[in-house]
Formats: sequence, structure tokens, C-alpha cells
Amino acid sequence: MTDPEAPLCPEPAPTPANHLVPAAGRVPAAGRALEPAKQRTVLLVVVVAEFLTMFMVSAVNIALPAIAKEWHVSTVTLSWITLAYILTIAAVLMPAGKLADLTGRKRFYIAGLVVFTIIAFAGAFAPSAPVLIALRLLNGVGAAMLYACTTAIITLAFPPRARGRAMGIQVASVYLGLAFGPLLGGIIIDNLGWRYVFVIGGALGAVDVVLSWWGMRGVEWREPKRAPFDIVGSLTWAVALTLFLLGLSLLPEAAGWVLLAAGAAGTAGFVWREARAPDPILDLDLFRKNRVFACSNAATFACYAATYAMTFLMSLYLQYNKGLVAQTAGLILVSGTVVQTLFSPVAGRLADRVQARLVAAAGMAVCVLGLGGLAFLGSGTSYWYIIASLCVLGLGFAFFSSPIMHTIMGSVEQRYTGVASATIATMRTTGQNVSMGLATLLLSVFVGRHSIGTADYPDLLTSIRVTFAILAVLCLFGVGAALVGPRRSEAPGGSAAENPE
Repeated sequence: MTDPEAPLCPEPAPTPANHLVPAAGRVPAAGRALEPAKQRTVLLVVVVAEFLTMFMVSAVNIALPAIAKEWHVSTVTLSWITLAYILTIAAVLMPAGKLADLTGRKRFYIAGLVVFTIIAFAGAFAPSAPVLIALRLLNGVGAAMLYACTTAIITLAFPPRARGRAMGIQVASVYLGLAFGPLLGGIIIDNLGWRYVFVIGGALGAVDVVLSWWGMRGVEWREPKRAPFDIVGSLTWAVALTLFLLGLSLLPEAAGWVLLAAGAAGTAGFVWREARAPDPILDLDLFRKNRVFACSNAATFACYAATYAMTFLMSLYLQYNKGLVAQTAGLILVSGTVVQTLFSPVAGRLADRVQARLVAAAGMAVCVLGLGGLAFLGSGTSYWYIIASLCVLGLGFAFFSSPIMHTIMGSVEQRYTGVASATIATMRTTGQNVSMGLATLLLSVFVGRHSIGTADYPDLLTSIRVTFAILAVLCLFGVGAALVGPRRSEAPGGSAAENPE
């Protein structure tokens, strides 16, 4: 196994620990964290971006009924406003992670933030649902560029003994964005209109562009280029995953099954290509020879597939079945994400001290309880029951997210940091797509592909309850995957999670 303390790229002389060098041409030595002041600045930059992207996701979800009212579109079209965004992220993430390694993670990160910001502003001026969906596709490209870098940057900036705490704060910012999205989004929608969600998101993005350019000046992380970028493999992956996820969203129609088959064939072609590529965008040995990496990524996929559609479904339930306005629905939805925000740093600190995969498995088991509670929703369910179920789900997710990230990033060598970061994000977004695809499928089966009317409310409730029951079962599989530890023959990649200091 390659020495984890080897530099990311050759340098004329060793770089002293905690010494920053100019971004042009040189990078900090691998395995050596930045100085504490720079660590805090880098963490702030990442925290703002994570908050921004999650704020936009949850705020747009709460805006869907208002968008439907303006344009008179069906629930399936509404779901595509969310699905287009996460589908693009999933398709672009893996190639983006490799490009970030080669071009410089800071540079790539800032470029992604600029793309995200510009497209967010453009969303405020969308004249129709198809145009908004197209803009959400482009917004997903910018988000994929960000997600490909954020976890890698945190991993490289912080030493293993402090990495869990930093990741806990990073994850807390994600949940803070999810919390403020429904809350502020509901206020914005009810008082200014849904278009201002995009205006405010773009303004926050512009602030972080400036903050990122200033806060990360003088530092860069980049891998040596060993072979030409695998364009064929990148395109094969993007097309295959897009076909698969499109097919999932179109089920049970015949076109859906055809696209699923085409996507599966394309994925097989991608695996064949990557096994022979001189510098693959995904090193398959990470999955074949590293059991912790493979199973922890499977747990990540299962968790997000089981939980992501919750906000979408609960937004519909609270505004249609319970008759709440967007602002009030947002206040209820924020309860679970507040719990996530409060407990994520605690989970991160715990992951620095004990085996993080055990913390993650326990958190996922709690998620099963929360999803199971939501499977029993009714038109007369009390708000206290709803809030309690959301809080249980939030607590479980808090104790899953940062520990599983800590486990995955600590299971690989330094040179695979970018690929591992992109893989985590790919599992997350692919799981999100599957979650939304399943929710959309059941909506079309129980409600149909038309605008929701009063007569559809009972069928909508049935769809929501069945979806949550299925998601709870899916979450159970993730618990087992998260518990898998390393074989005796596997050397750890330096994780404090598996080797507490």
C-alpha cells in the first residue's frame, strides 16, 4: 500500500507542517493539515456553500405548490423540478471529482460556486416549468462541482484527530440549510412569491464566491496527472446513470423499463471501461479490495434513498391533507432539521473517539423508527406526533451522516481523497434520485399524472403512507451495511474512526 504520508505531487523539498505555499504550482504536503487559522477559514467557506445548496433544495420543495398554482402543472412535473437537479448532480459528480483532483480542488470548487450562483439568479426569471426544469439541470452541474470538492477539502485541511469534529460542523450546516429552507422559504413564498427564493439563493452564492476567493487564497490541492482524462468513461457514466434514473421516474410505463435496461447496460459498459482505463475516474479496486469503503458507501446510498423524499412528501401532506399554508408547513418541517443541526457536531466528536461506523449504524437504526412513525400518518394525526416523528428521524440522521463520511474518508489512502469524496456524494445523490423516483412512481400509481384536487386527497395520503413504509424497510438494509468492519488483511487509511488516538 502506498505510504499515506507521501505528497500529493512531487515537490523540490519537503514542505514544513502547517506551512502554506502559493497556489500556483505547489500544494501543501499530503497528510499535513493547514494551520489552525486557515482551517477555520476553509471550514467557514465550506459551511456557507453547504448551507446554500441545502437551503435551495428545501426552499424549492416548499415552493412546489405555489409553482403548481401559477403554472397549473401536474404532480409529476412538480417532482421533476426537484428530480432534474439531483439527477444532474448524480450524473456529473464522478467525472467532476476526477477533474477536481487534476485541476485543483479549490479552483474547481470556486468555479462550481460561480455556476451555481448564476443559474440560481436565472431561476427567478423562468417563464415556464420546462425552462425552470432546464435551469435546475444546469444548477445541478454547479452543485456537483461543489460536492466533488467539499469533503475532500475538509479531509485535507484537518488532521485525523480533528476531522470528525470538522465534518460534524460541515454536516450541521447541511441540516441548518434544510431547516431554514422550509422556514425562510415559507415566509418568502407567502410574502414575496416563490421567485424570490432563487433571488436570495443567488445573493448568498455571490457572497460565498467572494468569501471563497479570499479565504482560500494561497493554497491548493492537486494530484499529478498520470494519463489523459477519461472522457469516454465520463460520458458513459453520465449517460448510463441518466438513463437509469429517467427510467425509474417513468415507471410503470413501458418506456421506463426500456430506459432502466439501457441504463443497466451502460453501467456494465462503464465498469468494463474503467477496469481497463489507464487513469480511471473510478478505481474499482476501492470497492473490490476495501470492504469498509464498499459497504459504507452502500449504507450511504440506502440512507439517502430512504430519507430524501421525506421533505417532498411531507410538504404535500401538510399543505394538501392538513390544509396548511407554506409558512406553517415550513415551521413544522424545520423541527427535525433543527435536531439534526444540534446533534451533528456531537456525532462528529463521537466519531473522533470511537469507531465511527458503529455510531453511523446506530443512527440509521433510529432513522428506521422515524420513518416507521411517518408510515402511520392520517388526516387527523396530531401535530405533536408529526413533529416527534420528524425529530426522531432528524436525530438518527445526525448520528449517521458525519460518522459515515469519517469512516469512508479514513478508509482510503491520501491519493484517493478526491475520488472518495466524489463517491460519497454520488452515493448520496443517486440515493436521493431513487428516493424521489420511488415517491413519484407511487404518486403516479395512487393519484395519477394530473394536478392534485380535493378528491385526490385520500389517495395522496395512501401514497405517502405506503412510500414511508417502503423507505423504512430500505433503511434496515443500510444498518447492516454500516456495521461491516475491515478484514484483517486490510490496512486502515489513517482514520481516527477505526484507530482512535
